[in-house]
Amino acid sequence: MRPFRFATVALATAALALPLLGGSASAAPSAGPKAPPHSHASFDRLRAAAPEGFVIGTAVAGGGHHLEQDYPDPFTYDKEYRKVLGREFSSVSPENQMKWDYIHPERDRYDFEQADAIVEFARRNHQVVRGHTLLWHSQNPAWLEEGDFSKAELRGILREHITKVVGRYKGKIQQWDVANEIFDDQGNLRTQENVWIRELGPGIVADAFRWAHQADPKAKLFFNDFNVESVNAKSDAYYALIKDLRAQRVPVHGFSVQGHLSTRYGFPGDLTDNLRRFDALGLETAITELDVRMDVPEGSTPTAAQEKQQAEYYERMLQACLQVDGCNSFTIWGFTDKYSWVPVFFQGEGWATVMTGDFVRKPAYYALRDTLKDARHDDCGKGGPKGPKHRKH
Repeated sequence: MRPFRFATVALATAALALPLLGGSASAAPSAGPKAPPHSHASFDRLRAAAPEGFVIGTAVAGGGHHLEQDYPDPFTYDKEYRKVLGREFSSVSPENQMKWDYIHPERDRYDFEQADAIVEFARRNHQVVRGHTLLWHSQNPAWLEEGDFSKAELRGILREHITKVVGRYKGKIQQWDVANEIFDDQGNLRTQENVWIRELGPGIVADAFRWAHQADPKAKLFFNDFNVESVNAKSDAYYALIKDLRAQRVPVHGFSVQGHLSTRYGFPGDLTDNLRRFDALGLETAITELDVRMDVPEGSTPTAAQEKQQAEYYERMLQACLQVDGCNSFTIWGFTDKYSWVPVFFQGEGWATVMTGDFVRKPAYYALRDTLKDARHDDCGKGGPKGPKHRKH
């Protein structure tokens, strides 16, 4: 039996502002009623299945590697993509559109067009937004990485960027990934790769959280990283750092696990325990970038056994989050293989999302939907949410 989940807010699941068209459904085991293909049924959506106060999200495809592909910008031009995006999810996270190289391409120029469009889409569709990301070693523009700046100038650039970007979306962003991937897998700070830490020292991380909090005092501020699903050197480093920062009253509110998994490797079975130790520090936790890639030769499709294993990984990640009181946000890193980053960066691997390129639902989709329904039923069976223990949004 999953533990009772507390809530302080109800996320709207009313009719969405854009006309919505249902996605096709493929055959898969289901614990509850399954709508026929092309269903418009409200019960057949992930966001409707979720317990009250629990957001189910996705990355919004665009920017980054998409600019090099032979298709137009997915979010702007793919109407079917936007319909599924609005129908299925209660949270959205810009995949690349808020990263430095996209939103701040020149020192004195910001490009907010795509980020603004995503935030407005979320408003119309009663969705919350996760901001991604403010301090990172990757996807920085050349003018920043190659510029000859003094320490004072570089510090001023970061402060201005955080103040301007977070301030622009004040009251519109639920969670921010303030510092992204600042440790390597051995638990060492990226003192060479990360321009901010290399040039300004480790203390700049605390300053980034302070500046973000000043720009939007209500936004929840997170550390975010990959390979921190388990209790290991990297997650230990975050645990120690966050404990120290909170003792200094630095406004750190959350720790998030990305969850880029592969069926080549075993499932991180201590994920729940790992999340719980951060929860015990008074933090919120989240799964922010889940996908599960598989070894599938080019031109072929996964076997039924592969799809079953993938579905199990998705289900177990969601169950781990649901078992931790403060884990209220669960995001998959794209929902359709049509725009997945995986084949571009992992040769021979793919099929990592919960829908095919034609928006056909995979067993992984039903694993998420039915797990959410079970959790919602458990809440209702115990009389519904009763108190504000951890629901802070």
